[in-house]
Formats: sequence, C-alpha cells, structure tokens
Amino acid sequence: MLAALRIQALRHLRQIAQETSGEVVYALGRQPAVLRTFSQRLSRGFNDAISGFNDDGWSVMGGDGIEDVVVACNSTKKIRNNSNAGITFGAPGGIICAKASMLLQSVPPAVLVRFLREHRSEWADYNIDAYLASSLKTSACSLPGLRPMRFSGGQMIMPLAHTVENEEILEVVRLEGQPLTHDEALLSRDIHLLQLCTGIDEKSVGSSFQLVFAPIDEHFPDDAPLISSGFRVIPLDMKTDGVSSGRTLDLASSLDVGSAAPQASGDAPPDDCNLRSVLTIAFQFPYEMHLQDSVATMARQYVRSVVSAVQRVSMAISPSQSGLNAGQRMLSGFPEAATLARWVCQSYHYHLGVELLNQSDEAGEALLKMLWHHPDAVLCCSFKEKPMFTFANKAGLDMLETSLIALQDLTLDKIFDESGRKAIFSDISKLMEQGYAYLPSGVCMSGMGRHVSFDQAVAWKVLGEDSSVHCLAFCFVNWSFV
Repeated sequence: MLAALRIQALRHLRQIAQETSGEVVYALGRQPAVLRTFSQRLSRGFNDAISGFNDDGWSVMGGDGIEDVVVACNSTKKIRNNSNAGITFGAPGGIICAKASMLLQSVPPAVLVRFLREHRSEWADYNIDAYLASSLKTSACSLPGLRPMRFSGGQMIMPLAHTVENEEILEVVRLEGQPLTHDEALLSRDIHLLQLCTGIDEKSVGSSFQLVFAPIDEHFPDDAPLISSGFRVIPLDMKTDGVSSGRTLDLASSLDVGSAAPQASGDAPPDDCNLRSVLTIAFQFPYEMHLQDSVATMARQYVRSVVSAVQRVSMAISPSQSGLNAGQRMLSGFPEAATLARWVCQSYHYHLGVELLNQSDEAGEALLKMLWHHPDAVLCCSFKEKPMFTFANKAGLDMLETSLIALQDLTLDKIFDESGRKAIFSDISKLMEQGYAYLPSGVCMSGMGRHVSFDQAVAWKVLGEDSSVHCLAFCFVNWSFV
C-alpha cells in the first residue's frame, strides 16, 4: 500500500515538473493548473455522491420496496455558477443521487471502463443527458420526455489533458442530438460532457478504475458548475503486475481467437478468470422541490437500466465467457456459432454453386474463425416480416459500427435509405424463388448513421439441418465509408 502511494506521489511530481517546463501542451490553451482543478472537482463531486454522508447534507429517501438502488437527496447542494452567484434553481430544490453497487467476477476493470467510455450508446439515455445539460442553462428543471430528442449516434471525444503515463485522461465528449421537429432543427442540440477516465490503460496499476463525467456548457468556462456522475471499479484481488488483458473493446472480440492478444480465447489467465471487483454506479440529478418525487423515481429507474446494461457488457468481456461461442450464448434460441457458420457456408454453396470461403473443407471452430476474419461483411438477419440482425462477422460489425449486443437493435430496413429498401424489396421474390439474389452496388448506413458504399451485395437463404429457412444472410463486397 505504501509503495503504491509512493509511486503515485512520484508520478504526480513528475507530471507537475513536465507541465512547469513546458514539455506538456494542452488543448484549448488551458493552463495545466486549471485542468487539474477540473479533474479534482469531478473526483470530489463523485466521491461526495458515493459517500452520501449525513454531515454533508445527504438523507436517504424511501424506496419502492426493492432495495437494489439507493436514492438520497441533498437540499443544501445547489447548482451555482461562480461567475454569477445569483443563478440557481427557480424554486427550492437540490440534488438527488441514485446509486447501486454490484460484484463483478472475472471482469477486467480496465476493459470494462474503456468499453463504457467508448460505447456510451450501449448504456446511456440521451434524454437523461439532455435533462442534466439543460439544468445548467435554465432556471427550471423539466422532466425528460416533455421535449423528447433522438440521439444520432455521433459521439466525439476531444482530449484535453492526460498524465505522463496515461493513467488519467481529461476530455470533452460531444454527443450529437437529432431534432424531432423543424423548429428544433434551428437550435443546437449537441450535449457536451467533461469526462475524467482513470485506469483505462491495460498496464495501469491502481486501487480503482473509474469513468466520471458531468455536463458542461459548450463554452467551457473555467468556473463551470459540475454535477458528477459515473462508474468506479475497485478490485478486491489486487495483482502486483496490474490487470492484463489484450482483448479489444468490441463485445464480439470473444470470437476473435486469432488476434495478437497475449492469451488465446478459451485460454485466459487464471488471475483474470478469478478476478473479483466491486462496481459502484452513481448518478446525480438536480431537481425542483415540487418535482422531487418524480425525479427520484426517474433516477431509480435509470440507474436500474444502467445496471442491466453493465451486466450484459460484463458477461461479454469476461475471460471466463471467452471463446468462439461466448457471444452467441447471449442470443437466446440461437444455434452455436460454429453450427451457424457451417449453415451459412453450406447454404451459399448450395444456392450459388461456389464457395464463400477459400478452404471449404474446414469445419467447426476453424470454419467459424475463417468466416469471422473474412474481409467482406457477412450479416445474418431473422427470417421475419421485419428482419432483425442476429449475427455479423468482424467486418460486418466494423461496417455497421456496432457490437454483437447492439447488433440486435438494428433491423434490415434501418441500414438502407428509401432507394435501397426498394431495391431489396424488388428482389425479394427472386430471393424466395431461387434462394439467392444479387444486389447492385450502392450505399447503406452504419448504426452510427454514416454512409457506407459497397461494390456488390448478395443475399441468400440459410438452411438449417432440416432444410428449413433459419435466417437470411448478406455479404457486402468491398465496402468502405463514404
């Protein structure tokens, strides 16, 4: 413990020395001391929310009978802008904090925090972010849903500062909003968050890993009020060499057995498989007195939804769940991934008379590995009135800019514009009659809304063991972002 504190102190001194000498240049022309103050304020605000001491004004509110989320209020804590001390809530109110803790088994903390940072749309609700951001700009806090917004999927991370060895990173995150009405299109709906990441480097050695953020005005004033929320992971079984994991951030990396990771899938280090840690989630919500109960209910429900999302993510990135079929186990009613790969390749050869993969004599996990690394995007969707994507190889996930979990939220019609949908529907009869259909070169859209061009696409029916149609498969050839 003392050794770790000494290392942290030496790193801090080294950081200050480099800042003083001018070796470190920060974005937006900010002084190092100002940015360091932002980091400290984010951390203090989050610590205060997690601790919830009575002496600091916090009091626990009554629950709904289920004690999975603790909700506390602090009527003495108000949002106040230092540059204008008169700006606060229009009515007496304060801050409500909803928090929950969960035990994580076999989940590398650095990988989890890094995933939460880079895949915010997997767990966050844009309307909640908009509610928190609006509390900084208006004198009243309206509940989300009164003016619903749609998240375009765009997330831009702008680095501000980092420590010498990247154990801490301070950044601004811009979330792109999409207006629902013509009038709102004239106004900027982007949301800006000031975010502090700790321990996301795989080689980090520390007592905690965290992702803390707070909405901030787009002009980013030095005295901006901060309402911190976020995640903190504290390992219970500290390792002297740090948490080692070479897995990529995509949930579908559980299929990537041929990567340059230190350990092959299915052969995860025992320390990673037995790693235990505690995750604490805390979100703070400003409120007006007459909306206290409504905001408390909203906060409780939101944290429950975040907990559920984190549990799904944890299952996917756990080394004990790694291996070729780990991601597929999460899709209920779905065949094993190796079986699906065989059906996809066999059906392609049956309908088109040629092989999808060069080495058609492979089988089992070897065949799945080849399909996973195939350069063209291979996607599978359900054989229903509204086809929903159920599987994609690595190229397919890259093309759609999504993960194996989020893939299930995409439907076939969402990735095509009007002309693309007409082209597909016009070939449906041909697909049903002969079992396959070629689609001409065109443009589709990723899950993030980016346009993707492709030279050619082919669709075919995937047949199961009993020759019934199990799903539809698509292969997009030579795709690239426009």
